[in-house]
Amino acid sequence: MTPEQREFYDENGYVLVPGMFSPEEAADYRARIHAIADKQGETDATWASVSGDTKIQHSHDIQFKDAAFTRLLTDQRLTDMAQDIIGPNVQLHHNKMFIKPPEKGSPFPMHQDFPYFPHRDHSMIAAILHFDDAPVEKGCVCVYPGTHKLGPLPAEGSDHHVSTELYPIERATPIPAKAGDALFFHYLLVHGSGVNVSDEARTTLLIQLRDPADQPLEERHSSRGQGMILAGVDPGRKAFNFAWQDKAA
Repeated sequence: MTPEQREFYDENGYVLVPGMFSPEEAADYRARIHAIADKQGETDATWASVSGDTKIQHSHDIQFKDAAFTRLLTDQRLTDMAQDIIGPNVQLHHNKMFIKPPEKGSPFPMHQDFPYFPHRDHSMIAAILHFDDAPVEKGCVCVYPGTHKLGPLPAEGSDHHVSTELYPIERATPIPAKAGDALFFHYLLVHGSGVNVSDEARTTLLIQLRDPADQPLEERHSSRGQGMILAGVDPGRKAFNFAWQDKAA
């Protein structure tokens, strides 16, 4: 992270890194995600507060479905940037792929990630990796810059979106991206995305990362890969137990 990127992130709560992956790498990851989607069949992650006939395909923990994503999680281009934001130790919380289908790809209402997996020290960040172009008409990510400084905001509805009156998506700042770009943002940043009204799918991978010393306030959103150290070490590692002993406890 350059000093300019660091300053921008601290002030705004996000930073877009152009060309983190080459167009050829992005195209390969895109094909792999669509192959996963084809094999698993129909899914829909549309939020309860979204009205209309839209859909969005998703799958969690995709490193268990294709080894390319296992390697991607520890790609130094990704982990170096995460370390610059979080610190020397970076732990995986979870990951999930999204495909917004053409013409009716579901939006995400404006929200903070905090309500879904609140943490004591607010070290959690997200990295969205773009595997095809994401212009505004594809429903790119939109943010309210600087809102990460406000702390946790009141959440509404079963999907925990923020007030639509205070934070309408129409007034949010769009962040269009190219295939291979990576967007990093703080989990307190108010963000969302619009409908994909284009004639092409929008394909992304979302990776949630934290400092392993940061304690969850509630045990939520568990995943099979949670706890994997992607960079550095886990300073709180305990005496060895077999996995089935931990589960029994």
